[in-house]
Amino acid sequence: MKNLQKLTLCSMTVLLLSVLVWSCQKDVVISSHQTTPYLPTSVLNYSPTDIPEHFNGALPFPFDVDGNSIHDDSALEINSDMATLGRVLFYDNRLSLNNTISCASCHKQANGFADPVASSVGFKGKVTPRNSMTIVNPIMNNNLFWDSRASSIRGLVLEPVQNHIEMGMESIDKLSVKLSETSFYPELFQKAYGSEQVTENRIADALMQFLMSMMSYKSKWDAGVEQNFANFNALETMGKELFFSQRTQCSGCHSGVNFSAPDGFGNFDMRFLGNSTGDLIFTDDFGGFGGGEYFESQGTANIGLDMVYKDKGRGNGNFKIPSLRNIGLTAPYMHDGRFNTLEEVINHYDQNIQPHSDLDSKFRASNDTPKRMNLSNLEKRALEAFLHTLTDDSFVKDVRFSDPFLK
Repeated sequence: MKNLQKLTLCSMTVLLLSVLVWSCQKDVVISSHQTTPYLPTSVLNYSPTDIPEHFNGALPFPFDVDGNSIHDDSALEINSDMATLGRVLFYDNRLSLNNTISCASCHKQANGFADPVASSVGFKGKVTPRNSMTIVNPIMNNNLFWDSRASSIRGLVLEPVQNHIEMGMESIDKLSVKLSETSFYPELFQKAYGSEQVTENRIADALMQFLMSMMSYKSKWDAGVEQNFANFNALETMGKELFFSQRTQCSGCHSGVNFSAPDGFGNFDMRFLGNSTGDLIFTDDFGGFGGGEYFESQGTANIGLDMVYKDKGRGNGNFKIPSLRNIGLTAPYMHDGRFNTLEEVINHYDQNIQPHSDLDSKFRASNDTPKRMNLSNLEKRALEAFLHTLTDDSFVKDVRFSDPFLK
């Protein structure tokens, strides 16, 4: 009997010690992610050399990363060794404090580098207050995040890493030490920068080079521009005409080749605003389609989602006007992911815009009430069909932007 009691006491002690050890180490999670990246023997070329002609004049940066003037913006110069390093960093869970979250955790390639949930799960299971925005042609935007608080990619890249909800790595110095102790980062930094030293600036610059290379310009729409949209079917053509019409004024907010707010350099190209019949127009006049009105608000607008906003965005319910490229892949939609389908988004603009003192002028009727477009079911389907022509399948399958930790 005494032996049985001793055995039971011993078993309980072992169990208690196991629980205590687990409790002390509960934040140290062993990731199922591969620990070493698989990279090709020859570095991939991250400088896009086949940017279509209709992008000419739309790229924002007049200088390359070394400060040299770029006279031909059809050939964007990217440092491929830095971009390769940036790709590895983007997908590496080590960038989070407990090795569980990477940038790609909330920006998935198959989803147009968005997250297919309304709010992303971050560090220690914490939930982000806003939907993760898609990453598409970030080089063509100088206002980033839903509240446009970052004015450049360089200012964007380390915010999620240091955020206490998203990745929790508040000390970049600790991150530098962590990366320098791996078997592969010293070599990658050597190739990119000529020395193995891991620093905050080098981490940020490498991520910036990777994001700068993430350009999407091979959608059905892009092919259509080159052939007067002979590749569009009847429904897509109807949707295009509606999108560029005065009736819907979709292109007043989502303009230029990036279908985003004309929020600074890069979106001055107004060729793709369209007239009342949906034809392309060439003009420098922002006119009734918006343009200049979004400079002061840094590319944000109040689109009447609520009468009272809990999250005020940049202020008074103004949120970043995102690019519509790959919009068919990036559900759910809006800053809080409230809409699960494009049909719901279209229904909002058609009948459900809420009154607000800061409501964008495009959505106000002459009596100052929210406009109603009164689209037919066919017209709604046509708009949705057009939006799907902005999907670039090659972008979401491009190996250069894929997870290097997976074979």
